Amino acid sequence: MSIEMIGKQIASLRKEKGIKQEELAKYVGVSTQAVSKWENGGVPDIELLPKIADFFSVSVDSLFGRNITDYSDLRSALIKQICNTPRDERFKLVFNYCWDMERALMPHGDGIEKCSIEDYETGIGADAQHYSSIMQNDGFTRMGIANRSQYFLIVPDPKSTENAYFHGIDYPAFFKDISDDDFWNACVYLNKRDCKKAFTTALFISKLGIHAEKAGEILSKLKKYKMVYSTQIEMDDEIQTVYHFSPTPSFIALLIFAQEIIEKPEIFAYYCGGRERPYL
Repeated sequence: MSIEMIGKQIASLRKEKGIKQEELAKYVGVSTQAVSKWENGGVPDIELLPKIADFFSVSVDSLFGRNITDYSDLRSALIKQICNTPRDERFKLVFNYCWDMERALMPHGDGIEKCSIEDYETGIGADAQHYSSIMQNDGFTRMGIANRSQYFLIVPDPKSTENAYFHGIDYPAFFKDISDDDFWNACVYLNKRDCKKAFTTALFISKLGIHAEKAGEILSKLKKYKMVYSTQIEMDDEIQTVYHFSPTPSFIALLIFAQEIIEKPEIFAYYCGGRERPYL
């Protein structure tokens, strides 16, 4: 491939990864117009090539179309690129990599359509959702691509599902607690509230419309699951118990997957259901 064709290679890499020209320009330290010029037949300055290659986590050779595959330092290259990406853009970058890995895990993954996350986001409504899932005997994945709730889950099959999922866990007690309307409302309310603000039993009484005994019962259960912890302070010449909420992303994950059980996903970008082994 001639050096004049390098711009087409940059354009191809950028579109494959769902990256805007502005993002590449900002990382390399040039104008968006410069990137556009490259992709329309221009040539980057030679000293910029290593930085462009780092941005795409590829070798400089690959920018010239040389098919040299060397995965020996791929992890380091990924870490380097993520660390060098502006902090407010890192999750987007990593999520796009998750999408790449999801497609690569599909049978004949290198030949599937290369739609970006942005393609799906713009192609469906804000309240819609696209999924992808791989269910094979050595593990499974689940991915919310766009738009309502985006996530990526990969679960390699454990050596023993008995130890992995049931060891010392009292699931019936947990689901009994969380099925109580007042306990559920308390969990949702605390996750919407500023977690840095302490509170007393009176908050539950006023905000949830419950009596003091019920509020105390809920707080005891929240402490059991380490969702809140308490301290004591002296106020108005008496000792009062003050509570602090410890949010966990596991609660949001619970909502995501409970929603998928209640409303079974129907629209899949990719779906591979070759699993024969039971999950439990």
